[in-house]
Amino acid sequence: MIQCLELLSFFLGWGYVIVFIRMIHTFLPLHKNFFVRLAALAAGGFLFQAVIYSNDFAGLAGVFLGISVYLAVFHQGHILEKLTGVLVFGPALTAVNYLMQDIGARGFFAVSGAAKEIQLGWTEEQLLLSTLFYTVSLLLRLLFWILSWRILRKYLRQAASHLTMKMWFVVDILMLAPFTAVFTIIYFMPEDPWIVYPICGASVFSSFGCIYLASYLSDSIRTACYAQELETKEKYYQQQMYAEERVRSLYHDMKNHLLVLERQVQSPETTGMIEKLRQEAILYEDYMHTGNTTLDIILKEKAESAREKQIDFSVTADLGGMDFMEPLDISTIFGNGLDNAIEASEKLSKRERIILVKAGRVQNFLSVMIENNCPEESAAVKHTTKPDSFLHGFGISNMKKAAEKYGGQLTARCERGTFVLKILIPIP
Repeated sequence: MIQCLELLSFFLGWGYVIVFIRMIHTFLPLHKNFFVRLAALAAGGFLFQAVIYSNDFAGLAGVFLGISVYLAVFHQGHILEKLTGVLVFGPALTAVNYLMQDIGARGFFAVSGAAKEIQLGWTEEQLLLSTLFYTVSLLLRLLFWILSWRILRKYLRQAASHLTMKMWFVVDILMLAPFTAVFTIIYFMPEDPWIVYPICGASVFSSFGCIYLASYLSDSIRTACYAQELETKEKYYQQQMYAEERVRSLYHDMKNHLLVLERQVQSPETTGMIEKLRQEAILYEDYMHTGNTTLDIILKEKAESAREKQIDFSVTADLGGMDFMEPLDISTIFGNGLDNAIEASEKLSKRERIILVKAGRVQNFLSVMIENNCPEESAAVKHTTKPDSFLHGFGISNMKKAAEKYGGQLTARCERGTFVLKILIPIP
């Protein structure tokens, strides 16, 4: 019977490890390499089943240090996201492991009346009872994390997107409260140990509450961006209607202008009139028709910016029938990519300022390519060229996240003065 319970405990322990890793993965995705994921499972089996004792500084510090290294090595995300992961999952793991172990031990000694020295003079029934209580505590821990994951799964996904660095910094500051509370109360446990229970419980719920807060902030940003997108669309449609009226008016006048030109071919005024007509026509060359309204708006704005900065801007794009991507993700991919290309082109001589954009269906994939010339000193793809690297430089990182959201991937390279960014996204 004891052996059966020990085998069950083994499976319950590893089931908890898998659920806990899955929960972290929902917040910060694991790297895709199979061997890295296998190593993450092995490391998680050792780290996440750590037994937490009171007044054990080395053990408590080791758990938090271990989680920090685990997230740094096996999971994706920037440093503040990983710090948030440590401050969220570290206190929760420590508190739950401590509570389950302590509750199981107290229940066993209360029921069995056994001596608290480990297995000193224990009967066969007491050993069986000890194994039973240990197995039940593992079952309760597993059920707790399954329930937590089901409740928090949506919020964990939302929290990992659209927050700025400053917002992540604010969330991390808030997370210091449960982190400090758990570490302090377990290490400096008072004579009355029952006070540890409500503090550990409050720390767990505070950690989960900060996940909800981060999710709420992210959702608020998405809502604000969506409202701004609607305003931009309305402005775009108004401009398009105005442009069509101008085109009809221009066409009406064009007939009269041509009659004048036919009679005055050799006159000095001819060149000026032709140039004026050409300048008026240029104003309507920036309207794109890609089959996606969001992309039309972005390309029009970037084309205007490129023309003002004397950049040769060429686009071949067809997203007709591919409406599976959210407008914000399209804006993230094309907006950041084109902003980077325009910024790099400004540093070049006018004859070298070229941006080429291609987007469309290639078999069962949406293929996006943005190519531009870049300074030779940028041969290595840098995180950012801006002086304030704390607030900038996450354009490509955000583009990568947007692509991976749909199962796609992003590659970027800069060779011989040409920067090429490619994105492949499977079409559902």
